[in-house]
Parts: sequence; structure tokens; C-alpha cells
Amino acid sequence: MKAYQKFTVANLAYTLLVIVWGAYVRASGSGAGCGAHWPLCNGEVLPNTETIKTLIEFTHRTSSGLNLVLVFIGYAWARKIAPKGSWIRTGAFYAVIAICMEAVLGAGLVLLKHVDLDQSVGRAISISLHLVNTLFLLTTLTAVAWYSHHPEQGLQKAKSWIPQNRFFIFCTSVFVLLGISGAITALGDTLFPATSLVNGMQQDLAHDAHFLVRLRVFHPFIAVTWIMLVFIWSQRFEKTETAGIRMLLILGISTQFILGVLNWVLMAPIAMQLVHLFVADLVFITFWISGHVDRGVA
Repeated sequence: MKAYQKFTVANLAYTLLVIVWGAYVRASGSGAGCGAHWPLCNGEVLPNTETIKTLIEFTHRTSSGLNLVLVFIGYAWARKIAPKGSWIRTGAFYAVIAICMEAVLGAGLVLLKHVDLDQSVGRAISISLHLVNTLFLLTTLTAVAWYSHHPEQGLQKAKSWIPQNRFFIFCTSVFVLLGISGAITALGDTLFPATSLVNGMQQDLAHDAHFLVRLRVFHPFIAVTWIMLVFIWSQRFEKTETAGIRMLLILGISTQFILGVLNWVLMAPIAMQLVHLFVADLVFITFWISGHVDRGVA
């Protein structure tokens, strides 16, 4: 179990890096680096990577493939150490479903050419679906890591996957909307970069603005709503034994807010986008753990 505990944390950390690198593929305009080929890259197993965009996209595909292998290893391992229907084994099984869906959705982006300079509604839908499934993947790997460190609960029969607290479910729904709006905003920033802060606001308010630009204005409002909701949610962890969860949640949303403002003021430089995404994922992971802590299973 101790070895499995280390593996689950490493797998979750690696998945976060793959997610951030995937965002870099989009931000750098490298999504078409392997052409409209999948799973091959430009029709080859080992493509010529002299072009930087091909190297970036091929690296992402390779790292994603390793991610899939690690998730399958985690499930095979869980079958040996945890009974059927337990939290650990159920989470590992859901992780397999999620990572397979990631591969399908990633392939769809490439084969449907929803990459590079594509500005279609289809691309907005594709990245939204990809975002939702990525969050699902994070919930599975987070749960497996958490319960493997609490085997007294992790080996027990799993209950409903989403903690059945209505406020928690509402907060989760708002975060999903926040993630979708963030993905669309980031895409709009990539395809329609602003030359200045004023120019960016003019783009947002222009009557003939592209729909990806028009949708950018919703992200900060949803973000503020999410932050307030999580602050309210954190109040239930005031007891000494759960005060750490509350501190992490408040620290996370505060950092997330500051990074969001900097991202806007600095006109979304790629490095800032990646840091903002990374912190947002860490906050979501902490929030998901708090839901399981709240229902008394940890």
C-alpha cells in the first residue's frame, strides 16, 4: 500500500504536467504540429521534429500516451490490493474511463482540425468537452491518491462518486462553468490577441466582435462567484482537525484571484496562462478532497 500511495501521488502530479503542457500546445499554436494525423504524427511513428511546433505537439502526444499507460498500471495495481467496489478500485476504474475519453477527445481535436487558427463553434465545443473530461480525470486520480493514504476508508465500499452535499454540487457546477469559460477565454486570447489593455476591452465591447471574444467577459464574473462560494464552503472546516483544508482553500482561491488579475492586466502571456491553469487545478483538487472530508469518510 505504501508503494501504491507514492505511485498515485506521482501519477496525479504527472497528469497535472501533461494538462499544463496541453495548454501550452494550444497557446503556442502547435496543435497542428503533427498535421491531421492521429495517432501517428505527420503519418510517421517518429516524425521529423526539426519544426518546433511538431516537436511541441509530438512531445504532448508522447507524454499523454505515457499518462494512459500509468493510469492502466494504477488500475491493475488497484485490482490486486483493493476489493471490488472499494473507493480505491472504483476510482482507479473511473480513471481508466477518463483517460480513454481524453484520448478520444484529443484525437477528435486533431482529426476535426479544431486546432491552430480554427475559430469555429465546433472548436469551442470540443475544448469545452475536453475540459470537462479533464476535470473528471482529476477527480478520479485525486480520489485514488486520497483514499490510498486513508486505506481504512479506501478499502471500504464506495458511496456516490460526487459528495451528496447540495452546496458542494452547486460549487462543483460553477467550477465546471468557470473552467469552460476559462478555456474559451484562453482560446480567444490566443486567436485574437490584444495590443493593450484598452484594446482588449474595445475588442470585448465591439458590436462585430467574434463570439470567442464576446464570451471572454463572462470568465471574470464566474471566477468571482466561484471564489465567494468556496470561501463560504471553507467555513465548515473551522475545527482544528480540518483547519488545514480551510487554509489551503482560502490560500488557493486568493492566489487564483491574484493570478487572474495579473493575467488580464498583462494581456495573458503564455507563461501566466500556464501558471493560472496549474493553480486552478490545484484549487480544484483541494476542493474535491474537501468534499470527501466533509461527508466524514476521512
